[in-house]
Amino acid sequence: MLPREVRERLQIKPGDRLRYVFDEAGVRIERGAPTESDDPFATFGEWSSEIDDEAYGDL
Repeated sequence: MLPREVRERLQIKPGDRLRYVFDEAGVRIERGAPTESDDPFATFGEWSSEIDDEAYGDL
């Protein structure tokens, strides 16, 4: 578990992803970027073509 000060500083909440970056200076902890699986609307990606935008853009 990360110390409270670290969680508050990075604004980390339960379920957030973390990324550990290793370089010559040491290890850096960053908030991980959301993945496509975190997007609740990613399932509807097959309906995001230009034709769909034209047909349903006024809704």
